[in-house]
Amino acid sequence: MTTLAPPPTSSPSGGHRAAPPADGGFVARGRRLFTGPAEDPRWTRPALWAILLAATALYAWNITSISGNSFYNAAVYSGTKSWKAFFFGALDSGSFITVDKPPFALWVMGLSARAFGFGTWQLALPMVAVGTGSVTLLHRMVKRDFGPVAATVAALALALTPITVAINRDTNPDPILVFLMLLGAAGLFKAVRTGRLMPLVWSAVAIGFAFNTKMMQAYVVLPAFFLVHLWAAHGSLGRRIRHLAVATVALVVSSAWWMVVVDLIPASSRPYIGGSTDNTVWDLVIGYNGFGRIFGAGSSVGSAGNGASFGGSAGVHRLFNEIMGGQISWLIPFAAIALIAGLVLRGRAPRTDAKRAALMLWGGWFVLHYLTFALAEGTFHPYYVTAMAPGIAALAGAGGVTLYRAFREGSAAMGAPPARAESRAWGRGWVLPAAVAASAAWAIVLLQRVSGSGTLYTVAELVVGVAGTVAVLGLLAGRFTRRDRLIGFAALAAVVALLAGPAAYSVSAATSATNGTNPTAGPSTGGGMGGMGGGPGGASGSSRTSGTGGRSMGEPPSGGGSAPSGSGTRPSGQMGGGGTQVSSAMITYLKKHQDGATWLLAVATDQTASSIILESGQPVISMGGWSGSDNAMTLAKLKSLVKSGKLHYIIVSSDGGQGTNSEIATWVKAHGTAVKSSAYSSGSSSTTSSSASSTSATSSTGGLYRLDASDVG
Repeated sequence: MTTLAPPPTSSPSGGHRAAPPADGGFVARGRRLFTGPAEDPRWTRPALWAILLAATALYAWNITSISGNSFYNAAVYSGTKSWKAFFFGALDSGSFITVDKPPFALWVMGLSARAFGFGTWQLALPMVAVGTGSVTLLHRMVKRDFGPVAATVAALALALTPITVAINRDTNPDPILVFLMLLGAAGLFKAVRTGRLMPLVWSAVAIGFAFNTKMMQAYVVLPAFFLVHLWAAHGSLGRRIRHLAVATVALVVSSAWWMVVVDLIPASSRPYIGGSTDNTVWDLVIGYNGFGRIFGAGSSVGSAGNGASFGGSAGVHRLFNEIMGGQISWLIPFAAIALIAGLVLRGRAPRTDAKRAALMLWGGWFVLHYLTFALAEGTFHPYYVTAMAPGIAALAGAGGVTLYRAFREGSAAMGAPPARAESRAWGRGWVLPAAVAASAAWAIVLLQRVSGSGTLYTVAELVVGVAGTVAVLGLLAGRFTRRDRLIGFAALAAVVALLAGPAAYSVSAATSATNGTNPTAGPSTGGGMGGMGGGPGGASGSSRTSGTGGRSMGEPPSGGGSAPSGSGTRPSGQMGGGGTQVSSAMITYLKKHQDGATWLLAVATDQTASSIILESGQPVISMGGWSGSDNAMTLAKLKSLVKSGKLHYIIVSSDGGQGTNSEIATWVKAHGTAVKSSAYSSGSSSTTSSSASSTSATSSTGGLYRLDASDVG
């Protein structure tokens, strides 16, 4: 039977190396780390190292200029100042409110910041590490079942997925989510192969940690995990069911422990759970970060369709639209064809067939994520789809090699009866060229959408066109003329054709300024809402600006000293409207007159608070969470904070906002002292006026107010 790699040989000049010395000492193990196992072709491990080096370069290029997501950056900074804020994932070191995600990703970045100091590369370093680690894990899993060629293609496809490059250069939690999900897949594969319980338990624990990274998104792959183990694992059906039951317990415990601990702590002793409607993590799980993402209703940022501004309208076509297409869809046609054909080709294999189990898992990974992201009517950002990239990449590698072998060897290699081999081989001979042609044609469509955006994309389009044509014609000509070398050359051209477009987008993502809130790769294709800072309801998917509110993350907050000088102004925390701006001069004034208060200021939303935290190095209260609709601050709580001297300054808007915010704004205007803009813009340290008599813009229409214990009746 013909294979992609030459057979093992003891000759030093063969495609495989001679067996290593039997002593297996330290030197031999070190050599194998860099050269790979003796049974692998010579090129396998060097190719992997080259891919990992390229991936690291893409993810870490100019790492000191990566701004990241100011929302999560502020929470990480706060966690470096307070272990309480660290544990809860609080936005501020005073632990008034948490971010709207569980804290595992913040813990990872926070430990890096505590070890190396707070700054740009310290927060980006863990993301680069797990991004490269994900490529390594995928290579290892695909290689075990489909060989080094499939593993190399899969690793390269994942490393060059545009949205993956973009998000691995950010401080959103998704890179850690993907790495943990791949760890779960590795444990599952081992459990399926061996029939043992513990690998399955560790798989469940990995998914549990993924849950504590992005909650319900980690569970998207679970149906595929359960099905693959129930169908393909060694052992009796009863044994497989028992193992799944035990693993389910491990999954629940590893997922729920933080949620249970937090919800059992009295609300008065912990931060408000940002994004929830009732100050519980459970509500955050099933609402804002659960069904709210799928159905829209119940999401605190709005009802169905609100998220369409970031990724396009919900529907099966979403991942092919002008916003999403260039981020993830390049290899989807090839992956879909390879999945279907691969399952058909493995149709008569035994129940425990490892190749079919792998195709089932990666296919389920791909399909489940595709349906979830395409049909989600709640808040949806393009970078979410990085979670489906491993499934697509694995199918491109494993499915591609499966199609290649079927193309060269015909049905005899699959164990079909000889009498029917010729007719089946004829039919299968068209699948690989068709899959290559479909994805190459789609790549040209995507590149045509951005024609005129730069020479890089013009060159990529030319490469795709030429290499795709050579690949399809070479495959067909090689089959009819039975020239294996021509088929091999055509297959190599197919890899070039299918990855040239993603490579162009990836280089763009690595060399261009990226929106820290909503990172995307490639040129702008429009369709996004812009202007908002970090967090889940952020900026345009096509914007290429910094997400740190105008401040470079290269300069960490100063803590108790003087704040770094700002550039321009920051948007205020406005309760329902208004036009107050929080400038660097105002922050300097607030720090000078903080008078021992725990919090520097209270504003309406997370995006405003996070920018001020990073600018000032001081805790800032976000009264309404990300969207301003959280009930984190009540009038009674505000009075208590003011009376105890923990808060002196608050910003309110001209119209008073909605609900509780309106009540707070009315009380603050009636009892507080409005601070004239001249108090900080002119450098004065004492100019204030009462809200009743001031004629400045900030006194009569809303703005900055001072509150003291004497103002609380």
